[in-house]
Amino acid sequence: MTSETKRLAKAISDSGYCSRRDAEKLIVAGKVSVDGKQIITPAFNVTQENRVAINGAPIASVDKARLWIYHKPAGLVTTHRDESGRPTVFQNLPKNLPRVISVGRLDLNSEGLLLLTNSGDLARKLELPSSELLRVYKVRAYGRFDIRALKSACKGIKIEGEYYKPTSIELVSLGLDARASGISVARDPRVKSEGNNWFEVKLKEGKNREIRRIFEHFGLEVNRLIRLSYGDWSLGNLKVGEVREVPIK
Repeated sequence: MTSETKRLAKAISDSGYCSRRDAEKLIVAGKVSVDGKQIITPAFNVTQENRVAINGAPIASVDKARLWIYHKPAGLVTTHRDESGRPTVFQNLPKNLPRVISVGRLDLNSEGLLLLTNSGDLARKLELPSSELLRVYKVRAYGRFDIRALKSACKGIKIEGEYYKPTSIELVSLGLDARASGISVARDPRVKSEGNNWFEVKLKEGKNREIRRIFEHFGLEVNRLIRLSYGDWSLGNLKVGEVREVPIK
């Protein structure tokens, strides 16, 4: 059977080495070779039989698509290399994992479920808004708020030129100060509460810092953000820093 033919940059991306765009830059810079011959144009096709190397080091062979869930702690950036020298997710993964890429990102101060895969194609599929995979977050935020105004963001809102439309925003629990004062959102959904309050937010398209920007727009400062699930995969009882391989449906 003839091996599948694909563009060189896509083969590099599928190996988990880097994104397709970064792979194209490496090719143009003359850092990629195929079967020992330097290639400087992205318009070059390869198969699994070809030996692709970057700076003389062969890239990993592309195995079948696999998927892992990782319980990301706060304080790690979701990138392979950080120009500021901050610790990264990939520096803290178990050494027995193959080279993987993340499905989307969690920012430095966010924590919780991060999907990892060895397949660039699978990562892109899971990230596409058209896949409509629901992401569920637990959010702690400080400040006075009007729950009815906050929930109005689910109808769609533009903030500094960017359009956001979360699937739902629900108040989970009020802070201690609000409970001590006898405030009840059940009695008055327009009540304003000051303190740390917990919310559940659901998204189908996670844009950069979307939750933080929406909450800031309504006067709330997010001080903890935990992703609980992504599509069919949930954090469950996975401990902080642990990784578990999961089946792909």
